[in-house]
Amino acid sequence: MMLQHPGLSLADISCSALVPCLSPPGSLTLDDFAGFSPIVKDELRTAIQAKRRSNGLSADVSSDGASSGSDRASEPPSGRLMTEEHERRKRRRERNKIAAAKCRNKKKEKTETLQKESEKLESVNAELKQQIEELKQQKQQLVYMLNLHRPTCIVPNGQTPEDERRLFLTELHSLTASSTLWATKH
Repeated sequence: MMLQHPGLSLADISCSALVPCLSPPGSLTLDDFAGFSPIVKDELRTAIQAKRRSNGLSADVSSDGASSGSDRASEPPSGRLMTEEHERRKRRRERNKIAAAKCRNKKKEKTETLQKESEKLESVNAELKQQIEELKQQKQQLVYMLNLHRPTCIVPNGQTPEDERRLFLTELHSLTASSTLWATKH
């Protein structure tokens, strides 16, 4: 936040006017901070007092430059503000801690779920690979048996086993096509 000083341009304002604790003693008063919230005012007041103490001046200076406690009587005590702010921060930190714990637990559960699903899929994959190997072995046995039978196979009408196979595939294809056509109509 920047302080606005009447009659000065932005270039004329030094950094000490923008940051109260850098201001020379007595150049800024509490009236310069009228638009700030009580918490900010209290923090600024504390910073000003600390700076004045470090310069060897009285830390309790009112807006007119004289030591007075009357200006402070109308404002809430800084101890109460600090306590309220402390409690508010404590509650916010507690809520944040709970939310972070929930987030971590949710992430952990999701990771565990994904791990279990991954293990399950790996198991299914292994079973399917085993089934593929068994089917390949069965195919090899059937091809071997067919090759053993081929020389002794007698097919009626003088057809070779290859002709018989082509005829079978043609009939199978026509049956499949007609059943598909029937299924689409009904």
